[in-house]
Amino acid sequence: MKIISIETKKIKLELYKELKIAYAVLKNVENVLVKITTDEGIAGYGEAAPFAPVTGETADTVTTVIELLKPALLGGNPLEIGAIHSLMDRVVFGNTSAKCAIDTACYDISGKAAQKPVYQLLGGIDNTVQNDMTIGISTPEKMAEEAVFLTKEKGCRIIKVKAGINPDFDIKALRLIRKAVGGAIRIRVDANQGYTLNSALETIKKMPALHIDAVEQCLPYWDIESHSILRENSNGVAIMLDESIHTIHDAERACKAHAADMFNIKLMKSGGIYQGLKINKIAESHNVKCMIGCMLETRLALTAALSLAAAGSNITDVDCDSFLFYDDDKTGITGGFTVSADTFTLADNPGLGIDFEF
Repeated sequence: MKIISIETKKIKLELYKELKIAYAVLKNVENVLVKITTDEGIAGYGEAAPFAPVTGETADTVTTVIELLKPALLGGNPLEIGAIHSLMDRVVFGNTSAKCAIDTACYDISGKAAQKPVYQLLGGIDNTVQNDMTIGISTPEKMAEEAVFLTKEKGCRIIKVKAGINPDFDIKALRLIRKAVGGAIRIRVDANQGYTLNSALETIKKMPALHIDAVEQCLPYWDIESHSILRENSNGVAIMLDESIHTIHDAERACKAHAADMFNIKLMKSGGIYQGLKINKIAESHNVKCMIGCMLETRLALTAALSLAAAGSNITDVDCDSFLFYDDDKTGITGGFTVSADTFTLADNPGLGIDFEF
């Protein structure tokens, strides 16, 4: 099987309301959809969700890089995904969301060729995953109201609370949220690199009383050593790394430094499923659990992420709720998975099971 064409198409997602995190306020995003066609008539679809503060990319750089990759990829076998990654890495460094779009399309083709959904292709058996839902930074009172809506109206049992701007504000919000949702709801916190080591240590001291499961990326992505100190003093709150973990080398470094209890693997950071599998394997060998997260993606990329989540026993948590932040119907992308409360069920169609007019 050979790749005979690679096409790209930009898609803009307008959020229902702005999403505020420690270092950005998001109102819309522009992603890039990719279609790879083979000489056997099988087409595979992928998506790049670039986020400049994390991946260093924009939609324009993605389309430019994919054009740069075309001469190396055309004529290649999409079923040989390791070789596809080697080709891409020889042509250009980084640009992981662009590479993710190619990777995902190749897995879609591989599943269709094997007549299996991607989650089964990856070794998964159960096609259901439990997902959390995210609360952006607002006033503590509004954050608590949203937590009640998500848990009592939407049936979510795990919430992820954005934090990292002001420790006192964060603890006030968490106290109101915990009081509002009760003790049965799991809560984790994402500081998005917003704390210093001292402020993180002081904030985490207050989290056990609020029954916080985990706190994610408290410190700058490069500061693995301070994350190790944080983990030694976390009082039972799991320390998760996100922006620090892009490559297998990042994972190895963090594991050797005993800097984390968990990694947040995002396909846009790692370059797709192929590298995500490798990161999870490294984590598992060091008794570090993994969560599968997302950028602001359509259900195309989310299906790929959920497929990886369904396939890994070491992957214990999922944070793939971004399609709830915009009008999913307007994308024209259907299939992939269905949702009931906080349970996502992957389709059993071959490949990613996605349907749309490219």
